[in-house]
Amino acid sequence: MQTVVTGGAGFIGSHLVDRLVADGHQVRVVDSLTTGVAAQVHPDAELVVTDICNSAELTGVFRGAEVVFHQAARGSVLASVQDPLATDQANVHGTLTVLAAARDAGVRRVVAASSSSVYGGADVVPTPESQPLRPRSPYAVTKLAGEHYCRVYAELYGLETVALRYFNVFGPRQRADSAYAAVIPLFIDAFMQDRRPEVHGDGLQSRDFTFVDDTVSANLLAATAPADACSGQVYNVAGGRTLSLLALLDHLGDLFGTRPDPVFRDPRPGDIRCSQADITSAGKDLSFRPAVGVGDGLSRTVAWALNGRPPRW
Repeated sequence: MQTVVTGGAGFIGSHLVDRLVADGHQVRVVDSLTTGVAAQVHPDAELVVTDICNSAELTGVFRGAEVVFHQAARGSVLASVQDPLATDQANVHGTLTVLAAARDAGVRRVVAASSSSVYGGADVVPTPESQPLRPRSPYAVTKLAGEHYCRVYAELYGLETVALRYFNVFGPRQRADSAYAAVIPLFIDAFMQDRRPEVHGDGLQSRDFTFVDDTVSANLLAATAPADACSGQVYNVAGGRTLSLLALLDHLGDLFGTRPDPVFRDPRPGDIRCSQADITSAGKDLSFRPAVGVGDGLSRTVAWALNGRPPRW
């Protein structure tokens, strides 16, 4: 199968490219390399350096592809609070450009990355996809807009689409060298640099952490599931269990052989208290079952970090 992965030089995208290549698929990567790393792209994949908002080039890049995995995004809540327009341009206009180019190029299906942030702190936990959506940040609004565009393209133009709401994905290659880095790479980096980890809020906020391999598996399942079951739909992708930030620190402390002594900071704007997915629908329609628990995933991630953080396994 011929495929395209937008954002394929990034954290999740590069793992997805690896799996696609290993499974014998042809892979073309589209990445601006703004945050992606060229060295993370599998040598058997073709890398096209361009922005997903470049509609003229994107249609040609997509031509001949059966499935496009849309992973490219400006992926930070805090960055979106500071610069909503840049996040809107990348995530809304970029997603619409991807969908239009896929339709024009004759692509069969687009599998698009969305986010659990669209729930904005749901009243029902674990949270099914049917719960009311109350985005609390510009980033979350852009992801919800992307979901609606996916549904509309499926309904109006016959382009098969599946949107996946990721819950706190983590694993090797996730960057800590950014002001907007996710919590797990920041905690790991603090342990490695013998610094006190910073916790925003009281540390009792909980998340449904998802190992990157399970996220990749969900994408592959979404690419092949029957269209009559999944096209135009959205699915939670998560590990299905919650862990507080303080419990996460304890797990990492055990792996590093030390006792965490966090520094507590003010809560971050747009943050939510508890996030946990109901993954029943993904199990039913996509046959998705998470296979890597948080403990195992953390062990693999720390092993990668201690091994000199190579760009590839």
